[in-house]
Amino acid sequence: MSAPLQTLLDALFPRGHRIDIDDSVLSGTATTEDGEVTVIGTTDRIEVGVDHALALAETVLASTAAHPQRPIVMLADTAGQRLARRDELLGINGCFAHLAQTIDLARRRGARLVTLVYGESVSGGFLSFGLMADHIHALPDAQVRVMDLRAMARVTKQPLEKLQALSQSSPVFAPGVANYVSMGAVESLWDGDLAQHLLQALRTPSDGDLRAARGAERGGRALAADVCTAVARGDA
Repeated sequence: MSAPLQTLLDALFPRGHRIDIDDSVLSGTATTEDGEVTVIGTTDRIEVGVDHALALAETVLASTAAHPQRPIVMLADTAGQRLARRDELLGINGCFAHLAQTIDLARRRGARLVTLVYGESVSGGFLSFGLMADHIHALPDAQVRVMDLRAMARVTKQPLEKLQALSQSSPVFAPGVANYVSMGAVESLWDGDLAQHLLQALRTPSDGDLRAARGAERGGRALAADVCTAVARGDA
């Protein structure tokens, strides 16, 4: 285990933790002031592949089976999904869906779900587990992005220069953790006493998906909340 990761775990769980690392996948348990939590996650900026996704899902299912209401803390540091022929042939999309379903099952069984982005969080490697939490937070020096502007230009067929200009005024087009806070996807940045930040997050009930509402309040997504409300009412 790297020294920075060890330092982070000690700061989050000063009462103790028993976390293993296998192929850059974290799994184990830790003790908080309110009791035990299950810990899953990734490290070393791994590209999450089939094997990683199944390992994460296995830990979630085991926690849900043995302790349905035990909170699950997800620590995210990933460079995205693995773009390898083997993983595509084995159905990486289905494995990611399976992982997301296990996390949703844990939520429906009563587990609180908290994510902390402590390194990088990119694309499918983040969407399939970390972004599924009830509460998503990040360290100030973390990096969050779904798609690089160059890749976005290729997909949308828009000039890169146009997207670069839009990123100056709209967080939706810009990478970086501050922009994801503005959009409401990340609730807050944690600095100082990480154990107390985590405890507060674990004690905060989930009031549903508030990301669009937070984005409107913070000016990062001006229309998303209104559009969601209109669709829910059947106006759109």
